Amino acid sequence: MPSTILARSPSALPVAVPGKSPQNLPMHQASYSRVAGSPPQPGSSPNSSAVPSLTSGSYAGSSAGDYDSSNGPASGVDLVELMNDRLGSAVNPLPLDRSLARQAQTSGALNAKQQELLELQALAQRRLKGARANFADGMKAAKEVKRDLDWTQKRVS
Repeated sequence: MPSTILARSPSALPVAVPGKSPQNLPMHQASYSRVAGSPPQPGSSPNSSAVPSLTSGSYAGSSAGDYDSSNGPASGVDLVELMNDRLGSAVNPLPLDRSLARQAQTSGALNAKQQELLELQALAQRRLKGARANFADGMKAAKEVKRDLDWTQKRVS
């Protein structure tokens, strides 16, 4: 049951798109670990094309005739094992371990510097508090001296 989709350009022609009927949808299979045989060679299928036809029975997950299952599961390839082997050989864990160790060291150094900055900030705040107290005492002493000078000036004149 193809449906027609029209593009918005004036020179576009309608394109047939196959519908998704339940018989064309692939069924979920419990295990995908073994594939028996090899895919068909070009020119060996009944319609002599390497691309399956949209109307053939072998499209969309059908198991009719495309793969030779007569060899049995013993000649199949274990896909899970194959993927594990490929990933194992493709991924070298040493650089990852080194970068993880470097990240841990950097994180520790950063935390130590952060702690040092907090301690220095607390020290600066204590010193500022002491400087403010000394400034207040100095201002108090300066006001007393000014008062004494004013009193002395009035006595002399």
